[in-house]
Amino acid sequence: MNPATFAATALDSTSVTERGDQQRPVPPGLVATFAPGGTLRASINLGNPILASRDGTTGEPVGVSIDLAREFARWLDVPVELVVFDKAIASVEAVRAEQADIGFFAVDPARSDGLLFIAPYVLIEGSYLVLASSAITAGEIVRFGGGAPVLAALRAGDVDVAAGICPVLVAEAERAPGLRVLPGRFMVIQQAMGLPAGRGSAARAFLAAFVEDVKATGFVADALRRHEINGGVVAPAASVTS
Repeated sequence: MNPATFAATALDSTSVTERGDQQRPVPPGLVATFAPGGTLRASINLGNPILASRDGTTGEPVGVSIDLAREFARWLDVPVELVVFDKAIASVEAVRAEQADIGFFAVDPARSDGLLFIAPYVLIEGSYLVLASSAITAGEIVRFGGGAPVLAALRAGDVDVAAGICPVLVAEAERAPGLRVLPGRFMVIQQAMGLPAGRGSAARAFLAAFVEDVKATGFVADALRRHEINGGVVAPAASVTS
């Protein structure tokens, strides 16, 4: 299946005015390295609704990863094209095959072949969802296939706990009464940007500097608030190496 593509300006003019940012200098040659066709192609995974989804009115992609793609295109002073996929594996393969210039992935050593990962920009917590009447205060992971079936099993009393990504569980608890999310977490998923391995260490270092900047300046935190993401937090600062 061919991906959906959406052309967009790097960042809307209101956001630029409000932030008051100046254009960052880009080392010679790196614009062509990141956007060899003159447009930055950003691979977007709609399979992770915490970071990307479709606007209910326009159908266009929205979310934290879209905001980051547009901001990075603004750094490069090029247009951005959102190459949209429904599943993570297709999004990964697009970047690996250089059908996209950057992507947004959960850090996974199994995906590292052909890719250069950057330090994470967001950490997503895994939590437990239980019936509000449950006396359980802590849990043990029991694997269950599929999100919808496990929620149905929880409501039916076939299982005691549903484990999953915290923002999804919080949304389910808010949507339907009778459920609550246990405090704490059992895992943390590191969400990072990546680029094709062939783009080289200089490109990786520049993208890493971008990620550290948007974490430090509050851009990522603002995006999480704007898109009402609960259970996702800004990743800690990391060193930038070439």
